[in-house]
Formats: sequence, C-alpha cells, structure tokens
Amino acid sequence: MPEIGLFPLELVLLPSERVPLHIFEDRYRELIGECLEEITEFGLILEDGDGLRQVGTSTAVIELVHTFDDGRMNILAEGRSRFRIVELTEGREFRTAEIEPLEDDEEPADEAETERTLAAFRRLIEVAEADEVDVPADDDVPLSFQLASRVDFGPQLKQELLELRSERARLERLVDLLAQATDALAREREVRDRASGNGKVTRE
Repeated sequence: MPEIGLFPLELVLLPSERVPLHIFEDRYRELIGECLEEITEFGLILEDGDGLRQVGTSTAVIELVHTFDDGRMNILAEGRSRFRIVELTEGREFRTAEIEPLEDDEEPADEAETERTLAAFRRLIEVAEADEVDVPADDDVPLSFQLASRVDFGPQLKQELLELRSERARLERLVDLLAQATDALAREREVRDRASGNGKVTRE
C-alpha cells in the first residue's frame, strides 16, 4: 500500500477544488518541499475537536505562489482523488499513513438526478445574484464534487459528501444542501430589504 505524508487541517478539500495555503511549520515546509521537488502529492485531511478523520484527499501543489526569506511558503493546492487511511505510520517529522483509494461502489447517477442538482445549483446562483458561474464540464470528476466545491458548506458537510461512496447519494444530499442554502440566502435578503426600507424588521 502506498504511503503518503499527511497535512491535517480544519478544512476539507474536495476533488477538483483549489485552495491557497500558507505553509509555516517546519514539518509541513519539509513535506511541501518534497512534493515540489519530487512532483508528488500529500494527503490533506480534516482534523478538528473530534480528531483525525479516516478519509481525505490526495492533493497536488499546482503553484508555488511565494517563498519567504525564512522558508515559509504560499501555495495553491488542488484536490485530486480520495483516500482512506489504512494505518498511521511513523519515522518522519510530519505524520504519514498507508492509504488505499476510496472508490464509489454504485453506478453513476442518471440524467434526471443530474439535471435536478444542476437546477438547484442555478437557483442558488440566481438568488445570490452572483456573477455567472460556469456549469462544470469535467467528466473526470463527479459532478457532486465540482458543484459542492463552489459553495461554502463548511468542513463537516463537505466531509460528509467526501465520504459518501455513491454519486447518486451525493447528488441527492447536495440537492437538499443547495435548497437549504438558497432558502437561507432568500431569508437574509428579505430581512435586509425590510430593514433598509423602514428601519424595522417584523418578526413572522
């Protein structure tokens, strides 16, 4: 089984999602330095008050944005594939683990489920009055991950999606999450509009 260097953080990176990271601890500067030199990936995995999760994302450094004089780095990282920790290992300054790929175990979602999820995503973008967002078109990455990476659901919900092993189940869950986000955003806008209109908000 392959061994990977772990980078535990209180965030979740989905496949195809990109995130800027500031690397300042010596052990992680060593890890990222090796990834840059050897063109390898590291394992970004959620760790919070509930401990270290067992499912994470193999992550590539796609850009070294800046290197400081003291060795700190700003990088741009991209999530690639999911993995499950088989066993934690020792011997390095940073944590390491033997891992195995986490693959889906069911057939892909059908066209109706895909269209329902895309419609929910478009409703959220419309209510948010956001700039036009391109509909994902990367056939190599499940649609659920591409859409979820465009919305700030927070680490707990993203971890839930990351661990699901069915695209159908992920899309079904994502439709609910997108609808909740749309409703919450609409309520916030209603409160804001009332407050700006007369300075008062009437409780329903």
